[in-house]
Amino acid sequence: MPRRRNATHFRKKRFNAEGPVERILCLLVIAAVIGVTIGLILPKTSPTVGEITGEYTATGTAAETLEKLTVDDNPSKAGYDRTSFGYRETDADGNGCDVREDVLARDLTDVQYKSAGGCKVQSGTLDDPYTGKTIHFQRGRDTSSAVQIDHVVALENAWQSGASEWSKAKRYEYGNDMYNLLAVDGPANQEKGSASAAYWLPTNGDYRCDYVARQIGVKDKYGLTVTTKEKRAMLSVLHSCPAQAIPES
Repeated sequence: MPRRRNATHFRKKRFNAEGPVERILCLLVIAAVIGVTIGLILPKTSPTVGEITGEYTATGTAAETLEKLTVDDNPSKAGYDRTSFGYRETDADGNGCDVREDVLARDLTDVQYKSAGGCKVQSGTLDDPYTGKTIHFQRGRDTSSAVQIDHVVALENAWQSGASEWSKAKRYEYGNDMYNLLAVDGPANQEKGSASAAYWLPTNGDYRCDYVARQIGVKDKYGLTVTTKEKRAMLSVLHSCPAQAIPES
């Protein structure tokens, strides 16, 4: 009868974390994890490290235009009043509707109008750039707010960046300029508020480059300033999209 091998011969050895070699291996793994984490996070939280690692380097007309903008780290919102921009108080194309209707008609698909030959949008579908969601818009007291019109460079941000010195006519032009207006998800627009790129970016990562590029285009068009934090945030986004261009319309 063949001899039975000792079962313990095949038993796996347990990892002994108390041994000196094992302790060293554990420490090396922990150190590697910490190093990777620091490498990913520190450039985004420390401007100096970000500059050293190239976090704030970018190419393309958007980055080139950003470099031309004046930096002002002492913005003031004193005297700001949203009504100073006359949003929805003009009808530049003379179609009988304000700019909200014009933006809805431009940005939605499958658009249905409230009346034949009219310009008031009754319903449509929005592929929301800020969240990536598809929103089915329906005009109504309890439903219209699902799609809101966002000033890409917020009115308060514009006020602090130079608009406080403008004439009434120029502020009204800005407040109703479709280049600076997008139909977007209502809750996302509320979350953004008047924040600059330093404090808010779309959750839809695929749209961030276009979003920042449009902000730069707006600021360049109207001669608005940026803060250092805002500029760094923009460059950090543009770093991930080489050759990003300024939107033409």
